[in-house]
Amino acid sequence: MGDQTSAGKLTVVFNKMTPYILMVCVQFGSAGNYILSMISLNRGMNRYVLIVYRNGVAALVLAPFALLLERKTRPKITLPIFLRIMALGFLEPILDQGFSYLGMQYTSATFTSAIMNAVPSVTFVIALIFRLERVRIKEIRSQAKVVGTLVTLGGALLMTVYKGPVIGLPWSQKTSQHGSTAASSDKHWVTGTLLLLVGCVSWSAFYVLQMETLKKYPAELSLASLICLAGSMQSLAIALVVAHHPSSWAVGWDARLFTPLYTGIVASGITYYVQGLVMKTRGAVFVTAFNPLCMIIVAALGSLILAEKLHLGSVLGGIIIAIGLYSVVWGKRKDYTSPEELSTTAAKGNQELPIATTNIATT
Repeated sequence: MGDQTSAGKLTVVFNKMTPYILMVCVQFGSAGNYILSMISLNRGMNRYVLIVYRNGVAALVLAPFALLLERKTRPKITLPIFLRIMALGFLEPILDQGFSYLGMQYTSATFTSAIMNAVPSVTFVIALIFRLERVRIKEIRSQAKVVGTLVTLGGALLMTVYKGPVIGLPWSQKTSQHGSTAASSDKHWVTGTLLLLVGCVSWSAFYVLQMETLKKYPAELSLASLICLAGSMQSLAIALVVAHHPSSWAVGWDARLFTPLYTGIVASGITYYVQGLVMKTRGAVFVTAFNPLCMIIVAALGSLILAEKLHLGSVLGGIIIAIGLYSVVWGKRKDYTSPEELSTTAAKGNQELPIATTNIATT
C-alpha cells in the first residue's frame, strides 16, 4: 500500500514537473538552432539556401502529422486563406529568417538570441496598433504591459548604440580558431542590430497574422506545414537568383547537412509541437517566461564553441530586455490562465493576443 502511495506521489510530481522539463528542453533546442546556423553561415552557406532547406524539412516533418491528425477537421483553403498563407510564408521564412541570419553574421549568435527576446513586446505594439490588444491605462496590468514594452525597446536601443568592453570568460582564450566570428561581429555591429530588429518586427507581424488566420483556418499543424512549404518555395525563387552556382546548394556530412535537418526538425517541427502542447495545459505566459533561458545558453555555447566576444552592452541590454519581458508577462498573466478560461474567452470573442511566440519557425 505504501509503495502504491509513493508511486502515486511520484507520478503527481512528475506530471507537475513535465511542462518545466519540456520548456527547458525547448530552450536548449532553440540555442542549438542559433549555434548551428552560425557555424553554417560562417562556413559560407548561403542564408537563402539554408532557409529553403530548413523550411522544406519542416514541411516534410509536419505534413504527415497534419494529414493524419487533422484529416476530419481541416477546412478547405479559400483564396483569402491562400493569400494569408503566402504572406505568412514571406513574413517569417523570408523576412525574419533572412534578416536575422544576416544580422547574426554581423553581430553574434548571443546578441541575436538576446534581441529576439523583444518579440513579445513588439507583438504587443503591433496588436495594439491593429486594435487586437486593449489597454486600460488605469489598470495596473495594462500599465505593466506598457512599461514592460518601453523597457524592452529601451534594452534593444541600448544594445544598438552601446557595445562596451569585452567581458572575459575562462574558456574564451582557448577557442581562437573561430576568430572570424568575432572579427565579423566587430565590423558591422549597428547594421547587424538594425537587421535583427527588422527580423524581430517581421516575426511579430507574422505572429499577429498567424493568430488571425487560425480563426478562419483552425488547423494548426496543417497551417504550420503550409507556411513552411510556402516559405520554402518563395525562398527557393530568391535563392535561385542569388545562389545560382551549384556549389551553393551542395551538402555533405557536415554542418551544411546537419543544420537544415536540425533546424527543420527540432527548431521548427518539435518546438512547434511542444510549445503547443505545454500552452494547452499551462497557458501562453508560461511558455514565454522561459525565453531568456535560451539567451543564457547561447551566451555560454557561443563563447565556448564560436569564440564569440561577450560585450558589456549585450549583457546589460539583455538583462533590461528580460526585465521588460517579464513585466509584459506579468501584465498578461490573467489573460489566459487555464484551458477552461481559454475556451470561455474564445467563446466570448475576446480579441486579445497571447504573448508567447508559438510560430512554426523559431528564429
